[in-house]
Amino acid sequence: MLEIILLVNLTKRIGFLATSKGLKAGTWKLYTVLAWFAGEVIGAVVGGMLTDEPIVYYLLAIACAVASYFLLKAHLNKLPDQTDNWIDQIGKPEEV
Repeated sequence: MLEIILLVNLTKRIGFLATSKGLKAGTWKLYTVLAWFAGEVIGAVVGGMLTDEPIVYYLLAIACAVASYFLLKAHLNKLPDQTDNWIDQIGKPEEV
């Protein structure tokens, strides 16, 4: 249950960040959910290869899911911000 609440909050944050970058929030929210589940699967598989303890599977799966969120957020942070200041540019000479 806590994992679902965390995922909902993280998708909201990614949505706000994507909107500030001028991108579609829904697309980036979907990317967040897909990256989260992919990270969980990868963490569970690696945990299964390391040990037979189910708690290790779960902890490693959550750690990889959170890491995938931060990787996606870092990628989104690198994108340029939306500059919607075309109205301020009217009447000014073009820069060369």
